[in-house]
Amino acid sequence: MRVVFNKKIALLIFIFCLQTSFFNAQDNIPKIQFPQGEITSVVLEAKIDSIINVLTLEEKVAMTHAQSKFSTKGVERLGIPEVWMSDGPHGVREEISWDAWENAGWTNDAITAFPALTCLAATFNPELSGEYGFNLGEEARYREKDVLLGPGVNIYRTPFNGRNFEYLGEDPFLASTMVVPYIKGVQKNGIAACVKHFALNNQEHLRDKINVEVSDRALYEIYLPAFKAAVQEGKVWALMGAYNKFRGQYTTHNKILNKILKTDWGYDGVVISDWSSVHSTKEAALYGVDMEMGTGTDGLGTTTNNHYQHYYLANPFLKALKKGELSEDLVNDKVRRILRLIYRTSLNPNRALGKMNNKEHHKVARKIATEGIVLLKNEDNFFPIKDKKGLTIAVIGENATRNMTQGGGSSQLKPLFEVSPLEGLRARYKNAKIIHTMGFESGASVYDEVVPASLNQDSLYVKAIEVAKKADIVLFVGGLNKSHHQDSEGDDREVFALPFGQEKLINGIQEVNKNLGFLLLTGNAVEMNWLPKTKGVIQTWYLGSMAGHAIADIVSGDVNPSGKLPFSFPKKLEDNAAHSFGKLSYPGIDENQYYKEDILVGYRWFDTRKIEPQFAFGYGLSYSSFKISDVKINQKKYSENDKIKVTFNVSNTGNREGAEVVQVYVGKYKSKVKRALKELKGFTKVNLEKGLQKTASVTLNVSDLAYYNTEISSWSLEKGTYYIYVGNASNNITKKIKFSIL
Repeated sequence: MRVVFNKKIALLIFIFCLQTSFFNAQDNIPKIQFPQGEITSVVLEAKIDSIINVLTLEEKVAMTHAQSKFSTKGVERLGIPEVWMSDGPHGVREEISWDAWENAGWTNDAITAFPALTCLAATFNPELSGEYGFNLGEEARYREKDVLLGPGVNIYRTPFNGRNFEYLGEDPFLASTMVVPYIKGVQKNGIAACVKHFALNNQEHLRDKINVEVSDRALYEIYLPAFKAAVQEGKVWALMGAYNKFRGQYTTHNKILNKILKTDWGYDGVVISDWSSVHSTKEAALYGVDMEMGTGTDGLGTTTNNHYQHYYLANPFLKALKKGELSEDLVNDKVRRILRLIYRTSLNPNRALGKMNNKEHHKVARKIATEGIVLLKNEDNFFPIKDKKGLTIAVIGENATRNMTQGGGSSQLKPLFEVSPLEGLRARYKNAKIIHTMGFESGASVYDEVVPASLNQDSLYVKAIEVAKKADIVLFVGGLNKSHHQDSEGDDREVFALPFGQEKLINGIQEVNKNLGFLLLTGNAVEMNWLPKTKGVIQTWYLGSMAGHAIADIVSGDVNPSGKLPFSFPKKLEDNAAHSFGKLSYPGIDENQYYKEDILVGYRWFDTRKIEPQFAFGYGLSYSSFKISDVKINQKKYSENDKIKVTFNVSNTGNREGAEVVQVYVGKYKSKVKRALKELKGFTKVNLEKGLQKTASVTLNVSDLAYYNTEISSWSLEKGTYYIYVGNASNNITKKIKFSIL
């Protein structure tokens, strides 16, 4: 029997509870399972209000700032627990010391490293994103965390951004679609996902100083949709502010937090500052940040006795409240959100115990890795490479053995193991002979300091050429790594080309051995003048614990590649929209930066300006071949509340099973406002055995074709003629269909 509660009944229950000991917050907070439905939130909110009423002002303030590097205080006398947080988006970070950034030295905090989020985005598989989130959430739960500081959804604007590897690509629809199941998966474990960094944190260079100026259209159409999806569809419980300024005000305590996030979107979770991103007590109190982390007394990493009491939301906040300079309602709202977080996490009676480093997690990590790897070039069917006796494969490159889970800033991990590309290939190829040499050495880095290479680069080069001469096939394993000025937090890349003399080495190898393939390990696009010298190129990303096995799965053909690029690869840096406008657009001048490309980010820029990319958004090859045919829409004329159903046939015309990602873009013909030629509005991944055909569909909401109208500060659906574009990459369209919105 289902009991339906209305608001009057809920109110009567609430009044009854107030008259009983149920809401006596001076007792330990009861771990109760609330009923489902409307009554749940009513009772919970009433309980939270009753707790706030008996908290002292000092206790309230203490809950709004850190007590250690990764935790905040509870209230022991009332049984309110501490809140424990951990980086990061693709694995639970090792334990950090209470009051310093050093490793705490635990021996039981090794975890499964999952692939970085660029790889997840490249799967174009929302279901797999849910598996990713759930398995990662299990590991966070096992480590007794309450908040997992991820995922990141900042838009890929420039290939120089040091943290692009942590994010979900250049397209707001793709990022929105992939982030929602990730969040839901994490939070099924009673662990809060913390989507970050709100907002416009699209570069690491001068990240704590740069002031971003961007139009409202670009803000709403490009940079906010994934955050909005995380809040309204993913129901995310936590969100992290960013370091940069927006229109002169730091984003961690910017007016848009209250206006857009908490009011317009109805966000009921907590806003956590990025570490050291708070700069003002008054603004932090007024403009939306609920928990201040990492500030110290004079900046990131300070360890002074009782320095947590000097946070902006600590003693200075308490003093302003006691003087009446700030309303107690402000701290009450913050505490209300924190208590809501606690009930959803540590006081959630349905939380399982979690799991860590089990076979299921390793299997999921490997599956994500293989689905996200992108085959970029395959001349003369260079890949897959068969394992046969008498075959000699030379594996050349430092990245074949380099640890890629360490470094990168706050996303660095301490996995139980990390299978290198060389280890994975050797484990898979039992018959062929595999020989390895470094070829180049990159050195290392300690967060923001580069340690130069210690080996003689000329000697490494000569040895690599000698090894290449003796091999039947060469696999060059190169790209970037997670050191400073590469794919790393703290600053951006400084050159678009491959570093450490890799291009010279590729050219030298190709002169002595034409059978050259490249396993490219990066989280960013790189310049590819060397591309004609290779027969095959595989974009492998940073793949975590199971990296080597996943790479070997693709190289050997055990798994057919199906990944698609989540961002465009420009031929030269100036072809990228942000860089085409000069320093004012990137990296900024005098700490001010203007997003002059506006809404034309990524493929929108390439398509609209008719610039040919090196590799397009959505591009990726397979060992099979596919045909998209018989593309239709359900009608030719639509109104605002209608749905557009796009149906099509997908045929596997190759000789083995595989998967194709069918992408649906929409463009407005002769729009009255500036528009991209087309924008991604739907996609589906279709798995097929060889020779088979399947009918599939993608459904679009007509209302989602609106643009942000700055004249009315809201969304407008323009009437008139539109086109649907269906294909398997942004620059490879199979069918274009005209329709109208009335």
